[in-house]
Amino acid sequence: MPKVKNGDTVKVHYTGKLTEDGTVFDSSREREPLEFTLGEGQLIPGFEEAVIGMEEGEDTTIELSSEDAYGERREDLELEVSKDDLPDNIEPEEGMQLQMQQQENGQAIPVQITSVEDEFVKLDANHPLAGQDLTFDIELVELKS
Repeated sequence: MPKVKNGDTVKVHYTGKLTEDGTVFDSSREREPLEFTLGEGQLIPGFEEAVIGMEEGEDTTIELSSEDAYGERREDLELEVSKDDLPDNIEPEEGMQLQMQQQENGQAIPVQITSVEDEFVKLDANHPLAGQDLTFDIELVELKS
């Protein structure tokens, strides 16, 4: 049976959990399997590396340190913004997700409001899973190429 190699397109089912306490943060089990091509950088590197060498129908469980997942939390990605700088149609609330335009290339960056004060809001551009060690249960459903 062929084994997955770089450049192959695969379909996998996965369940992602926080290594620390086992909390499930995402799973494909209730929807279509995740399809991706290895080596295109679509997923976190540790996840792709775990799929290489698998055969159809095979299961694996991997633990990824935060460095191999979404990286460490960075304080430089936490900032304060004046409420006046927010769009007029937004009533900021803690936990709200927004998009900021990056100055250099105009790319949208997802941010989360972590605090709302009288004159400003605190935003966090870290990935919500930054700084977390993660565990993935992966099942190779199909090797397409």
